[in-house]
Amino acid sequence: MKKIILLFAVLLPAIGFAQSYTIDWYKVAGGGGTSTGGTYTVSGTIGQPDASGVMSGGNYAVTGGFWALINVVQTPGLPNLIIVPNGPNSVKILWPNTGSYTLQQNGTLTSPSWTTSGFSMTNGFGTNFVTITPPVGNLFFRLKQ
Repeated sequence: MKKIILLFAVLLPAIGFAQSYTIDWYKVAGGGGTSTGGTYTVSGTIGQPDASGVMSGGNYAVTGGFWALINVVQTPGLPNLIIVPNGPNSVKILWPNTGSYTLQQNGTLTSPSWTTSGFSMTNGFGTNFVTITPPVGNLFFRLKQ
C-alpha cells in the first residue's frame, strides 16, 4: 500500500503541470527550420496558412505568405556579408566599408551567372548596406573585389 501511495505522490506533479496547447489544423509542408523562444522549441514548418491573413491566439500570432530565400555566400578573403531583419517586410545586407567591393547577386547557386546587384547601396558609420524587400524567388549575394 505504501508503494502505491509513493507512486501516486511521484506522478502527481507531472499531471499538475501539463499544458493544454493544441494544433487543431495543420498541413504537411517542406522546408522550415527551428524556432526557439522561452521554454518552447519547434522544428519544422508551422503556421504558413497558404498566404492568408494573421493566425492568432493568446499571446501568439503568425502571418502567412509565400517564403522566398535571401542568402549570402561568403567569399574567402573578403569581409563577411550579414543579413538582418529590417521591419516586417524587408532585410538589410551589411558589410564593413573597408575596401572597394562590388555586391553581386544570383537567383541560383547552380549557375555561375553572378551580376552586379541593382539594389541601391547606402553607407553609414563605416558599414555599407542594401535594403531588400521580399523577392519573387531566391536571391543569393556575394562580394567581389
